[in-house]
Amino acid sequence: MLSIVIPTLNAAATLPATLACLGEMPDAQRIVVDGGSTDGTVACARALGAEVVTAPRGRGGQLVAGARAARGAWLLFLHADTVLEPGWRRPVDAALAGDPDRVGYFRFALDDADPAARRLERRVAWRCRVLGLPYGDQGLLISRRCYDAVGGFRPLPLMEDVDLVRRLGRARLAAFDHAAVTAATRYRRAGYRRRSARNLVCLSLYFLGLPPRVLVWLYR
Repeated sequence: MLSIVIPTLNAAATLPATLACLGEMPDAQRIVVDGGSTDGTVACARALGAEVVTAPRGRGGQLVAGARAARGAWLLFLHADTVLEPGWRRPVDAALAGDPDRVGYFRFALDDADPAARRLERRVAWRCRVLGLPYGDQGLLISRRCYDAVGGFRPLPLMEDVDLVRRLGRARLAAFDHAAVTAATRYRRAGYRRRSARNLVCLSLYFLGLPPRVLVWLYR
């Protein structure tokens, strides 16, 4: 069984599309972990058949809570503004039947025709290929056995995905051909260069040892 964990915070505008794409695997457990939404996210999740878990705001802590509620032998962690490309079930089924120590992730894509979006997608592909650092907005498919073995997510306010991926190690990571298409709203609002630069600064400071509780102020 596959359990799909989706952390949310005021995601009513994007969550329906995210949940709709999961119809390719109707027998999967769908868990929405809400961090205190005020826009109807919880009602939307329940109306669309997802189980709802509440947790204090903070993606790391919400992912921890979702993993605890999951009953599946495999876990797929997915952001609430990300839609998996049609046909995503094929590589996932292959992974579920394969090595439980392999961790899958999708190709990063944005729902924007702007050439800046394509440039960012190429940079992310390079980061994943050369540095072995996929982020949470690419989805993360991991067996319960492997998740528990490395200690799972930590309740960090930021960089919870980088923290987990580094503990997993590059040798365990496997890229899927299918895309995880994320809403480009935040990039359009802040500007592609500005937001990308901010993300790079946060990542660099994290590697230099700055605590996530400090980084989250800069990120927000």
